[in-house]
Amino acid sequence: MIADKKEFYGGIGMLMGFVVVLVVVFSPILNGKNGLQYLDSLYNSISKGSAYYIQDIKKQSDRFKGNSVSVTIDLADGTQAEQTARLFAAGGAKAVVAGARLEVTGDLGGIMDKCLVDSDYMYRNKGKMVSDKYGYDERQVLFNWWNSLSAMDKDLNNQKKYKEAKVISLVKKKAVETSYNYYGIEPQKITDRLGVVIFSLLFYVLYTLWYGFGIMFMFEGWGLKLAH
Repeated sequence: MIADKKEFYGGIGMLMGFVVVLVVVFSPILNGKNGLQYLDSLYNSISKGSAYYIQDIKKQSDRFKGNSVSVTIDLADGTQAEQTARLFAAGGAKAVVAGARLEVTGDLGGIMDKCLVDSDYMYRNKGKMVSDKYGYDERQVLFNWWNSLSAMDKDLNNQKKYKEAKVISLVKKKAVETSYNYYGIEPQKITDRLGVVIFSLLFYVLYTLWYGFGIMFMFEGWGLKLAH
């Protein structure tokens, strides 16, 4: 038995409208992207514009120029070890390949400098400069940097070289990871897309309220009431 038909059918109408808008949102109407994909791309682009730390990190890593380190790096297989050895050679380090293991000795500041150069190229979407330098895929280059830095961090902590390990961890997280995750995305300033950002936030709030009130009107019209 419907207690209030006007309120009940009003709630039903709101929910039907909600579904119609939902279908539109998930339709590829924005340059081949649906609404969620478009906004995801937009916010990734905006966040990239404020996630560049490489020059600041370089100032910290430069303090370790002249600081020699020796580490052992275990990798997935011989191919990855061979690929990774090229990265350290570019930084002036000696990298001896033994199966899937690397024995690396070199200047920590010089190694970090080359890693930051590669990360900077990738952050600026200049991946071809990285792949041409090493002869294999640019994403794999950064992945190899990430793996090797993780192993160096662990080994240097075991050697109680905590300052050296700390700067390696900083380069890995703030440069390598950031550049890898944002590769291929063009950065934008939020001020350039302020209208779209404000609209998307308002739409999210209003759309959520739309659904909530639709449910409330439908059940209240049906005769269900909240009671204490």
